Amino acid sequence: MRKVAIIGDNFMLPSIFEQKLIEHCDEELDIKCLTQDWPDVPMEHGYAVEGMDGLKEYMGTAQEIVDFIGDSEVLVTHLAPMSRSMLRQLETLNMIAVSRGGPVNIDIEAAKECGVRVVNTPGRNASAVAEFTLGGILAETRKIRVGHEALRKGEWRGDLYRADATGRELNEMTVGVIGYGDIGKRVVSLLRAFGTHVLVHDPYIQLSVDDLKAGVELVSFDSLLERSDVVTIHARVTQETTHMMNADAFAKMQPGSLFVNTARGPLVDYDALYEALHSEHLGGAMLETFSVEPVPVDSELIKLPNVTLTPHIAGASIKTVTYAAQQAAIEVNRFFNGMDPINGK
Repeated sequence: MRKVAIIGDNFMLPSIFEQKLIEHCDEELDIKCLTQDWPDVPMEHGYAVEGMDGLKEYMGTAQEIVDFIGDSEVLVTHLAPMSRSMLRQLETLNMIAVSRGGPVNIDIEAAKECGVRVVNTPGRNASAVAEFTLGGILAETRKIRVGHEALRKGEWRGDLYRADATGRELNEMTVGVIGYGDIGKRVVSLLRAFGTHVLVHDPYIQLSVDDLKAGVELVSFDSLLERSDVVTIHARVTQETTHMMNADAFAKMQPGSLFVNTARGPLVDYDALYEALHSEHLGGAMLETFSVEPVPVDSELIKLPNVTLTPHIAGASIKTVTYAAQQAAIEVNRFFNGMDPINGK
């Protein structure tokens, strides 16, 4: 019997992890499960907790996690932390499968030093985020949010049918997509289906043949900003991309254009975004992630009348849960059979 500890939560359900492990693993398994309180309780950040330096977006204390894992050979988790000191206490632990695109809750270097394999599930929510992005764009471009908020107040905005007030169709617009990874590619594909003219900026890729044939253009950052009616960002957070959407970037966008962020808060200077929206240089924004989460209730940004706001839920879908659990289970089975990981860190 191979001992496996599952630490899930109210999104990545331990029962789904267990089901997929049983389906995909050739070995007999001794499984134990723990359910954490996320998303009902916020995550921790390692830089604020002694002994968890460098870990981000995790759930649970070091001692409770170590005690639960015990003599398990494999840990399958979503948010459980794993620091250097924790790894040193878990002598039988040989593998960690993290159902996230980026395992920021794990000390990867320490795991390597301890001989513990770490795998992740990149692209797990790419489809969900891409669909959500299109929904956010449509909420702004077709005045869905404006009409909804007015009706909530008892106002019938028949004037939104006026030619000078109504929305625009995606097939008459240019949308700029920053980042051409798993999510960016899916966003481009969906936009193409609407007949949108699509611009892409990503200095580290080449466009697919299908996208090139469909008229998608790979352009510079400045060109994308200057030519797009809508700018949507899907880059990873790096030193290079942090605050890439700043005051200069917003100033280069077309007057009245829209900005969409379903990626990460650090990509955006939110003070600069507030000024661009408040001054109405930008016509509106759809914001799914923020510089501080949860967003403070007194934030000036959330009081603006020209933004659609959601609480970092773009990646949340049932398919995300089942797909990520399946990918983790496949990796565990490969480990048991002495095979190289598909997505090792």
